[in-house]
Amino acid sequence: MKNNLSSVLFALAIIIAAYLLGNAVINRNRPQGTIHVTGLGEQNFTSDLIVWEGNFTRESKDLKAAYADLERDRSAVTNYLKSKGIPEEQLVFNAVTTLPQYQQHYTASGNYAGQTFTGYQLSQTLIIESKEVEKVEKISREITELLNQGITLYSQPPRYYYTQLESLKLEMVAKATEDGRVRAERIAENSNSQLGDLITANMGVFQITGQNSGEDYSWGGVFNTSSKNKTASITMKLSFEVD
Repeated sequence: MKNNLSSVLFALAIIIAAYLLGNAVINRNRPQGTIHVTGLGEQNFTSDLIVWEGNFTRESKDLKAAYADLERDRSAVTNYLKSKGIPEEQLVFNAVTTLPQYQQHYTASGNYAGQTFTGYQLSQTLIIESKEVEKVEKISREITELLNQGITLYSQPPRYYYTQLESLKLEMVAKATEDGRVRAERIAENSNSQLGDLITANMGVFQITGQNSGEDYSWGGVFNTSSKNKTASITMKLSFEVD
């Protein structure tokens, strides 16, 4: 009787062990459910740094005279900008560029017949970098007032930047991650599942576009410098477990 009981218990133990082992194999081979989503973070902001460039030129057959004229122009430009409230230390004048000028000659049949030296063209570029965005912006539009002093200064469109860009990017990553989680939770709810742990998170392209500009996004990223008011956006590609 004792031997029969031992045999029954041994057989029962084998059956239970086989069941547990088989169930473990099934669970191990069951594919892990996942949800893949892309979250978006956006933020409007106003640039806090402006960079403006302008250049002025002089032409003369006498190189020394051209340099003297350009130096007078530089002094006049400096005084004008100082009168508008720009500190002199913010005025950065690049090195003078000197280009010899020639007149090309052609025959009546259109063949090249040589060239004649006509003089030198000297030019200098001025750069202003300032956090007084509105002030420099206004000056860039009024700089043609220098024409009354006989100075032709060609103004370039201002470029606008934001000095807290890294902090803004971190905020965008947080917003994009939260947006992705909300999307994943809704997908899980609609499939009668429960959202699990975050498996992977990959940052997408960081873009800066002008507000209301209709500017297209780019796979390589857009970095707008022509608009004072901008919109920053970033995407996060997230993968979650599903229980």
